[in-house]
Amino acid sequence: FYPFYVFTAVRKFFFFLDPKRTGRIRIRDLLSSQIIIELFELRQEVPAQDPESNWFSMQSALKVYMAYLDMDADQNGMLSKSELSHYGSGMLTQVFIDRVFEEYQTYRDTETGEREMDYKTFLDFVLAMENKNSRQAIQYFWKLIDIHHQGWIDGFVINYFFRAVLLLLQTNIPQSNKKDVTFVDDVKDEIFDMAKAKTPGRITLQDLINCRQGGTVLSMLIDAAAFWRYDNRETLIVEPDPDDEDDLKG
Repeated sequence: FYPFYVFTAVRKFFFFLDPKRTGRIRIRDLLSSQIIIELFELRQEVPAQDPESNWFSMQSALKVYMAYLDMDADQNGMLSKSELSHYGSGMLTQVFIDRVFEEYQTYRDTETGEREMDYKTFLDFVLAMENKNSRQAIQYFWKLIDIHHQGWIDGFVINYFFRAVLLLLQTNIPQSNKKDVTFVDDVKDEIFDMAKAKTPGRITLQDLINCRQGGTVLSMLIDAAAFWRYDNRETLIVEPDPDDEDDLKG
């Protein structure tokens, strides 16, 4: 496990401090970052937070590594699209997963011909999923949702991603079948309002970063469970249910 712990620890530094993926980090950036503080917290006799919530702790690294192994159904050391679809609540859309494999480094399986993800690429994925509101995570997801590589997304792109969310909800939650085209348009309008786009009808990367709700917007477009929680947020505040995600999976 030691080599995988090293990969896990080092990957966070590069994910947050090397956004251009040069393979280098300036010492000044390293020493002034919050990440180094998180690492040094492990030296305290009484940790300031639960060890499992500290990325550099053995408990956290083992949790990520075990999640990878659990999803690797064929035990070939790599994750296919179908295997990655079981991440978290298992409610990430197929459209989103397809885009991950299109845009980020994968390797072709010589037997099946499928593209598969290695552990290092998986670590970037996990860091983005767990830090959605950070600039670095928003940049990670932007590469996936900007399907036309034009620097902005419009109503067509939002519909493209959200319809996949709606399909997943309809498959797993019977009452979601009542959602119609009007509902999709309402969600699209809400996303534009949340993003506070400077140019009407177009949302840019900078809009998502500046609006301070970029992580929520992205979750609504890629994760059916996250959207369900958002759409039912008022009910959940009144009647919190720790088993929400289990219910979603049926």
